[in-house]
Amino acid sequence: MKFSFKNDYSEGCHPNILQALLQYNIDQQAGYGEDEYSLKAKALIKEKINNQNSEIFLISGGTQANLIVISSILKPYQCVISASTGHILNNETGAIEATGHKVLSIETEDGKLRPSDITPILENHRNIPHQVMPKLVYISNSTELGTIYKKQELEELSTFCKQNNLYLFMDGARLGHGLTSEISDLTLENVASLTDVFYLGGTKNGALIGEAVIINNPVLQEDFAFNVKQKGALLAKGRLLGIQFLELMKDNLYFDLAKHANQQAMKIKNAMKKKGVEFLSDTYTNQIFPILHRDLIAVLSEHFEFYIWKKTDDQFSAIRLITSWNTGDEAVDRFIEIIERELY
Repeated sequence: MKFSFKNDYSEGCHPNILQALLQYNIDQQAGYGEDEYSLKAKALIKEKINNQNSEIFLISGGTQANLIVISSILKPYQCVISASTGHILNNETGAIEATGHKVLSIETEDGKLRPSDITPILENHRNIPHQVMPKLVYISNSTELGTIYKKQELEELSTFCKQNNLYLFMDGARLGHGLTSEISDLTLENVASLTDVFYLGGTKNGALIGEAVIINNPVLQEDFAFNVKQKGALLAKGRLLGIQFLELMKDNLYFDLAKHANQQAMKIKNAMKKKGVEFLSDTYTNQIFPILHRDLIAVLSEHFEFYIWKKTDDQFSAIRLITSWNTGDEAVDRFIEIIERELY
């Protein structure tokens, strides 16, 4: 069987989570997120972000989280700004547009948004009331290209959004990987203080399912629970999410798993760099995009699964490799062995 580098959710979940689900399986608990595990998990998250005033909602998946957050925040005539690589643009089947909100796209080389990228959008949408009103800036950390926001970048973006009456929403499907990157100077507490809303992704970092939506702006907290329920995201057995996030948050398991995934990706990246391989983007998370000759891609495809991300010319293409919390040394060493053999 081929080892998959296609994504970071091929495996089920970390054994601690499976054990906890089994251990507490027959306990009788309140429903709809009022169980003791969900309440403890939320309290632990508030402690880690150092904000007791934030409100936390446990949601089953990333697309669902994006859909509920954005459709709840925006009025019918308001829209969201996203990098062209944003998940809400390319991988959510038009879910945001289906709620009646336009997504304004900005081309960026590294998947990140900066104030200078957003300014032209604001300048071109002043024909009130004939155009949609930009109101929400959507970013991802790490981005869909594996890049991350440094602290100064997020501070500048946060300040810009406040000055222009925009909300800032961070998709945190891979936030653990972004924060534990070897070049990151951003903390979870920083993220909480600089965004209106963000979420901690569990699905791509050791959980069976689940994202923890964290609303920091008090204005946006009001009635949010109604939107969660109306859109089918309020699980009767909310304990299933609460148990998972309680396990992930205690003893820093969440960050240890993300750090492991990053380290495994960097082993592959560094080995490739020594052989002169170039990359589509310079990443330090669990996503890497090496540019390889089609013959080498064919050889690697005999042993591993991965996506061919972008054709760069007639002979070369960038592939995407993603490591996970469970990516072991055997698969990584085997991949490196083939690279070193073929690129002699």
